[in-house]
Amino acid sequence: MQPKKKKCYGCDLDKYIWKNFEGNKYCSNCWNSIRYATEGPTFKQITPPKKKSKKQEGLDRAYSMLRTPFMEKHPECQAGLDGCSFYSTDVHHIKGRGKWLLIVAKWMAVCRHCHDWIEANPIEATEMGFRESKVTD
Repeated sequence: MQPKKKKCYGCDLDKYIWKNFEGNKYCSNCWNSIRYATEGPTFKQITPPKKKSKKQEGLDRAYSMLRTPFMEKHPECQAGLDGCSFYSTDVHHIKGRGKWLLIVAKWMAVCRHCHDWIEANPIEATEMGFRESKVTD
């Protein structure tokens, strides 16, 4: 059974009543207008992003300095999987980032398509030599 429409106190139209405020009945549009006028906007407060530590800022700076010449030296995708776009855009970290972030020997220049495939298919990528275990050094 559907609720009956009743007259809204705010817009004076027959609508489904949303709230009863101070003895008066309001539709959802009128109720939201009243709430906004009395309480102000109810949007969630956006918190600023956390600041990086000095150590992480230093690692990021060093990574950027190493990444630029690496990408200039390797303009073609080194994976060359099906659907490859040929030009490298990303650095794939073969052993992951962490303590191997700045070890260029464990980097691979890849296109976005190949990088997505490597991340989505870890078992096949390991068999093809695009990934290595993080456990063994």
